[in-house]
Amino acid sequence: MSRSGQKVALIVGASRGIGRQVAVDLAKNGYAVVVAAKSTSDASTVTPFPPDPNSPQSTISTVAREIREAGGEATAVAVDTRDYTSIQNLLVETIKKYGHLDVLVYNSGAIWWASVENTPMKRFQLMQRVNVEGLYGTVQASLPHFRANGWKGRIIVVSPPIYSRFFRGKTAYAMGKVGMSVLTKGLAMDWEREGKGEMAITSIWPAAAIQSAATKDAEKESAHELRKPTIYSAAILAMLQAPATEVNGCLELDEDFLRQKGRTDFEEFNVVAGSRPRRIMPKLLPDLTVNEQDDEGKRMDSTKLRSKM
Repeated sequence: MSRSGQKVALIVGASRGIGRQVAVDLAKNGYAVVVAAKSTSDASTVTPFPPDPNSPQSTISTVAREIREAGGEATAVAVDTRDYTSIQNLLVETIKKYGHLDVLVYNSGAIWWASVENTPMKRFQLMQRVNVEGLYGTVQASLPHFRANGWKGRIIVVSPPIYSRFFRGKTAYAMGKVGMSVLTKGLAMDWEREGKGEMAITSIWPAAAIQSAATKDAEKESAHELRKPTIYSAAILAMLQAPATEVNGCLELDEDFLRQKGRTDFEEFNVVAGSRPRRIMPKLLPDLTVNEQDDEGKRMDSTKLRSKM
């Protein structure tokens, strides 16, 4: 069980890179963390330790050991986000270990950037299962535990703002990631309508490229364009500290959110000291609301229709 009053965070996709950093930094800030992903290992045999966080040697087992050796509280639980039964078991194990859930971070993801013509069906299906279905299943499985916690909690989703340039050259990938952002928007509206003012779901995306396994091959040439994943965990911590009503349903960029919170110096996050990483995201993003935003007409509820059948 977690220490009295200790908050519990479940990080899905925490074996390497951004997910690992988020788990480590939430633990440093007093959270008991459950690190979840497919990859496990015998962490006691890994030398040198800790391993390169962007290498296959970094698993949920090594991340949990790293956190515990630094004085934090962590548990590793294997999960396959393509399998809803596996996701449900992850939540069961989380509650069995710590008794409650305060924060869910969904960082798990599959990536393939190519044209529609060059994206095979199997690759498309993998991305939808890990990205969209995995997120939806994890959120579904977590909701009863947030209810048990008095509807007090946060969900953080690694997905982008919605804008047309994002679709270019990676349509199949964008279909899933934008779908994740739609879940953020839609679930936030549910909670607002239902009066769940202490719940918030927020999406986060990098404003500049972040050092990870995906950037490893090009790092020698492009290190000056990269930021450390600590900028991501810093932004997530700031989101968790903000009032729920301030961040619910927001699609945020890490740097921009930190600027909103008064941060002006980002040097500590640069992989190369003194560099100025190129921004990969637009400075201005479209407002998705319409003039008739509050006009819902006669709302249809399929659950009520089904109960009458």
